[in-house]
Amino acid sequence: MLVASEYGLVVEFGTTISPEINMLAQRLTRLLNMKRIEGIIEVVPTYRSVMVNFDPLCITRSDLSEFIWQILSEIKVRDIERLPPRIVHVPVCYGGVLGPDLDFVARYTGLSTQEVIKIHTSKPYLVYMLGFTPGFPYLGGLPDRIAVPRQEKPRAKIPEGSVGIGGNQTGFYPVESPGEWRLIGRTPVKAFNPKNTNPFLFSAGDYLHFININIDEYFRIRREVEMGTYIPDVSSMGIEGEG
Repeated sequence: MLVASEYGLVVEFGTTISPEINMLAQRLTRLLNMKRIEGIIEVVPTYRSVMVNFDPLCITRSDLSEFIWQILSEIKVRDIERLPPRIVHVPVCYGGVLGPDLDFVARYTGLSTQEVIKIHTSKPYLVYMLGFTPGFPYLGGLPDRIAVPRQEKPRAKIPEGSVGIGGNQTGFYPVESPGEWRLIGRTPVKAFNPKNTNPFLFSAGDYLHFININIDEYFRIRREVEMGTYIPDVSSMGIEGEG
């Protein structure tokens, strides 16, 4: 455990990015939220660690550390029952003005644009954590065949819903923001809506599966999203499907 200011504590599980290490961070986060320990203000999971912000007037650092060590020992000695991971299916219109860098990715990798799309949509990606902007998903497991370098000069404005590749990572921008990833498509789905009770479409520990749609489907779904009638396609998967 590491000290992070007078009201923060970090629990680190490793130094690499892997589904196994991230699952430990997700388990600790879930148990801390379930136990509702007085004095804990916020629990924030990342790729390989958990940040716990607490009120030092309600709970001391030593007492909090003792609680966490106890929970960690429970994680090690018992098989915690888990809900099957959710898969959120994200429709994406690839290429053209909605994905201006798809041709670059194809040239860089020596693939056709259709091959890039086929590989990108071939599997669900684990949401390791959310950050950068509200709801921005850091996804793992991008096939090496379509990994490309980031842009040397970031774009000042990337439209909401843009799907990109940066190095060996992929994801999409829930809100308009600067960015340096290569843009290969755009989704009409809103991943962040502050008007909703739960403003985020997905959470860390979920999986995202990109689905190729045409331009007509893109505008149809976007109209449904704007009218508030769009229902996201969500399914579940077996734990053995992770990775």
